[in-house]
Amino acid sequence: MMKSLSLAFALLAASSTAFAPSQNIIKPSALYMSEQDAVRSEALPFLSRPPALDGTLAGDAGFDPFGFAKSESDLMNYREAEVKHARLAMLAAAGWPLSELYDKKIAVALGMDPLLDGHDRVPSLLNGGLGKISPAYWVGCIGVAAMIEILGTLRMKDDTKDYLPGDFGLRLGYPSNEAGQKRMQLAEIKNGRLAMIAIFGFALQEFVTKQGVIDETPLFFFPIMETMNRYLHSGYI
Repeated sequence: MMKSLSLAFALLAASSTAFAPSQNIIKPSALYMSEQDAVRSEALPFLSRPPALDGTLAGDAGFDPFGFAKSESDLMNYREAEVKHARLAMLAAAGWPLSELYDKKIAVALGMDPLLDGHDRVPSLLNGGLGKISPAYWVGCIGVAAMIEILGTLRMKDDTKDYLPGDFGLRLGYPSNEAGQKRMQLAEIKNGRLAMIAIFGFALQEFVTKQGVIDETPLFFFPIMETMNRYLHSGYI
């Protein structure tokens, strides 16, 4: 009888512990704290910072909403492309309005036909006029781009550990201290990103307004009195 009672008590105790809360269950407050402690993206605060974007590279604000950079190798490849496009865009952002200012003057001095159209717009995919440009120019551009690409690839292979994307070894005016180098890298990538937006804006603006950038915003490219005279005769004033 005693053995039966002892066995029944043991079974009852075991069955009751099966419904007891587990010590390993994570409380809702713990889950909430883990979400709060996660590193947020500086560019998109409502998203977590992608693991590959750890802030090491200049201008890294954790912006990768589609998750393109899945590894450090991917990140370096994308930064290499970004730096090259940024530098090209900075040259284009300066060359675009300068060509509208001086193309006709240089063409007249050399006895050549100007490349600008009747509205002082530069040749582009949206504006047209690319057929006016000599094929030799495009061959030269492709050749220079190929040389730069080969130089960058060789340098990256020679210095795989300390190589920075876009570093071709040019040190003219480059700071010698680390703080100055980081400041210069940040300035380059920020100005390059702005230039890429500017080039897109130039092309779209000229396509929509049907006039050149320098005619749309003469205040940036002509003396103040000439600009006021333009505004006066155009109906702005």
